[in-house]
Amino acid sequence: MLITMFFNGGIIPLFLVVSALGGYDQYWALILPSAVSVFNIIVMRAFFTNTASDVIESARIDGAGDWAMLRRIVLPMSKAVTAVIALFYTVGYWNSWFNVLLFMPADSVRWPLQMVMYDYVTEGMTMPCSGTTGIGQYIGNQQIAPLSLQMAVVALTVIPVLIAYPFVQKHFTKGVLLGAIKG
Repeated sequence: MLITMFFNGGIIPLFLVVSALGGYDQYWALILPSAVSVFNIIVMRAFFTNTASDVIESARIDGAGDWAMLRRIVLPMSKAVTAVIALFYTVGYWNSWFNVLLFMPADSVRWPLQMVMYDYVTEGMTMPCSGTTGIGQYIGNQQIAPLSLQMAVVALTVIPVLIAYPFVQKHFTKGVLLGAIKG
């Protein structure tokens, strides 16, 4: 698995495989190719190896199976690393626009919000809003500078992360550092 972090097939083989599986213009093509990250597996494994072996051994003596130990002992003890991995995936998927660029048609009305925001910023806000005027030119009958609307879109992309981070902040530093600190 470690080799796949450094060497991968690239964009063209990824596109060919997803298209051959019928993923072009499908939402699952945006999620599945990046659903499992080797980096996140390594972080989780480092955390799980530091789990107290005496707790697991006592659960095994009490007759718990592997799945029961995972569900009742290991996962409740690993809230910190689970919160960190959830934050990594949330930020990764929220900021993901490149897979949409690859796997959705250019004129798609099924674009996720992040791709629409990306398109607004890169195209200078000239997409039609109502009638023939672009959203970057007029709102109502007042002219708005395109740069100010671009910056508003950029600010909107940060808001969900700012809302989610305080809920996982106490777990974040503990989860990131716990697998790295030995002692």
